[in-house]
Amino acid sequence: MTLRLLLPPNLAAAAPRDAIVVRVELDLSSAPPPELVAGLAVLQKIGVKPEPVSFVPFTRRQLAELTEGLRAQSVFFWLNKPAAPITWGVDGLDGVSVHLVEKARAVPAAPSAAAPTQTPARALAARGRPATVDGSEHFLAVALPGRESPLHLELWELLRAHGFILEPSNGKFWLRDRHKTLNFLARHWNTLRAHFGAEFTENFRNNTAGIRVAETAASATESGDGYDLSVGLAAGAAPEAAIASAVATSRNYVADGPTIYLIDPEQVERLQRVHQALAGTPDAPGGLRRTHRVSRARVAEAEEIVAAMAPHFQPPEAWRDRSTALRHAERLPPAPVPEPLSGQLRPYQRLGVAWMWFLLGQGLGGILADEMGLGKTLQALALLAARIGGNASARAPSLVVCPASLMENWRREAARFTPGLRTLVHHGSRRVAEPAALAGADVVITSYGTLARDEALFAATTFDLVIADEAQHLKNRRTQAAQSLRLLRGQGRFLLTGTPLENSLDDLRSLFEFLMPGFLPAVPAGSRASERAWFDERLRRQTAPYILRRTKLAVAPELPEKIEQVLPCELTTGQAALYRRLQETATAEVQKLADGGASEARLRLAMFTELLRLRQACCDPRLLPGMAGAEADSAKLEAFRELLDEAVDEGHRMLVFSQFTSLLDLLGNELTSDGVGFCRLDGSMSPRARQEAVDRFQTDPSIPVFLISLRAGGTGLNLTGADTVVHYDPWWNPAAEAQATDRAHRLGQTRVVTSYKLICSGTVEEKVLALQDSKRALLADIFEASAEAAAKFTVQELKNLLA
Repeated sequence: MTLRLLLPPNLAAAAPRDAIVVRVELDLSSAPPPELVAGLAVLQKIGVKPEPVSFVPFTRRQLAELTEGLRAQSVFFWLNKPAAPITWGVDGLDGVSVHLVEKARAVPAAPSAAAPTQTPARALAARGRPATVDGSEHFLAVALPGRESPLHLELWELLRAHGFILEPSNGKFWLRDRHKTLNFLARHWNTLRAHFGAEFTENFRNNTAGIRVAETAASATESGDGYDLSVGLAAGAAPEAAIASAVATSRNYVADGPTIYLIDPEQVERLQRVHQALAGTPDAPGGLRRTHRVSRARVAEAEEIVAAMAPHFQPPEAWRDRSTALRHAERLPPAPVPEPLSGQLRPYQRLGVAWMWFLLGQGLGGILADEMGLGKTLQALALLAARIGGNASARAPSLVVCPASLMENWRREAARFTPGLRTLVHHGSRRVAEPAALAGADVVITSYGTLARDEALFAATTFDLVIADEAQHLKNRRTQAAQSLRLLRGQGRFLLTGTPLENSLDDLRSLFEFLMPGFLPAVPAGSRASERAWFDERLRRQTAPYILRRTKLAVAPELPEKIEQVLPCELTTGQAALYRRLQETATAEVQKLADGGASEARLRLAMFTELLRLRQACCDPRLLPGMAGAEADSAKLEAFRELLDEAVDEGHRMLVFSQFTSLLDLLGNELTSDGVGFCRLDGSMSPRARQEAVDRFQTDPSIPVFLISLRAGGTGLNLTGADTVVHYDPWWNPAAEAQATDRAHRLGQTRVVTSYKLICSGTVEEKVLALQDSKRALLADIFEASAEAAAKFTVQELKNLLA
């Protein structure tokens, strides 16, 4: 494993804004060495996903914590000097740690003449003779650092831009005007000290002892079922009207008796953004002080917004307890899970149950979004067992809603881990007619389809907990399943999904409509792109405390690695000729429709149809209409045969995924002809038949191949009997493929899992692969993605795929 962190050259300027964008390069092809584990834990804590390359915004506090976790490790580089690692010194990371010290302290110290502030000697030595600042509130005299310093020219340009004039007799730059002096100090006092490493003379410190920096202050009081949060600029006892007048007239200072308070214009802008975030709209009115109504569900979000500007903020105890619990799940007391189930839970699973238990006690809901294979079902069952607590008669039944294909798995897991719970499967011939029949169970398990059909039955029942598994099925709020789920009444609501977002942030909004109704306000219709981006950022802040996501890398280091490999296939001569003919025909047909004035919807449908044919030609020409009886002529089939022969010879067993059930038919015929045993799973099979196929593959090691429809078998299956995964044809969404691969790479797997993608070179499949990379950027951080990046293809994008 390797880790490289490339820091921006403008670190000194970006650090005070807490906007340090770091390029994170992470290679997880092998286990992390012990010296990097602490750093990986920090990255995981702040939500960095295990992607090969990602750009991550850090605050000073976060980057300081990361450098401390990776102390003495040669993993930090400058982005413009990627070949040489940044050296470590006694004061930390050379040229880096000095800029992180402000945020690393519990209470950042405002620049004040009463306390001398100097750059560490190591940094000054590296820069040569430091800049010096002399003067008072009426004038400034600044001596530039030595010409050998890289900051010499930069400081010279800053001073010239603010009206400083060079005095040749003493070589200093002078500013002789009280108004200009105080305005300059308000903007750049901290810059002189932190960025330029300037030394302030004793005369300057004595003359400016009465100058302070205005700070943002915040206070909160309990009111009803929420809080009144007041945020504003504090400048001693200076009247608010005087502060407002100063800001309005671009006078960046105000007097409070003998004391002068400097007002940083950038701080005023940040305060405005705080008011907008707390008000929930980018059009919120300005003002230096406003009081906002904050619901209990928003305390963690509000505290994050305020903390960056008001370090002395001390919320009420109830606020503080709730926020701490939401942001530090590791500090929560354990849930009362009965033995022996509690003893079977892994530490991270006990933490997951404690997190859900806390939310339940607060009247809130949450999304357990652990990576596939980490036991979300088991954690949900442990929560149900804790809820029953040996007093089932005192509680209403709980409801589990899942895809029909997973109902049998839920029933088996409940029987295995929570045999004391009375479980009722409401599906097919086992459906009950009256709400009273549901009341006799502890846990009712049903499917999304059955929930929609029996909407009246379930709406008439009050449940204790409602748990929706594979919750990405609810991403479309207009589906009958999503609407039926929102009608349910329950004391607590939880969602289980490894992919809370598949296409856009609208998926997440749809989930929270069920989870916490009214928590997320709707994005105003007609919002511009910039406004939409603002609401996306707000969505990230609001939902983060209610999503618990752990990765295998972080919590299951004993799990063997997963190797992903693309296998390029060169089309056979016949395939290549066929592909070119189809491509030419497709282009001509689309152009003909466009010239004829066809609607965008018709164009899109025509292009999807032509793309389907091109993809089928890549897989196997026999998939195309009229070619079912043709001889096999497929580069992929030959590549698959080679993979299969090697896998069988080496004792491996494989899962083969495809979106085309007709391709599974062809592969099944080939395997039968070769005398290779296989199992098959597709959407036409009943839940019982699916489970029988899974059981057969898992218990019979003589069967080396499992053919699976990607849509029907990409979720909810435990197939650790396999250690090789083959994606025969690529799908638009990398999350669907990742879920499919994780059927084998999950807890219980003891072997390295290898995933192969068969891709025909020079075809639409390569373009789909590139499209997956752009989608992966969206999936890498579901809280900072933009809805504009959703996979809703434009006509031009489809044309590019056909070209």
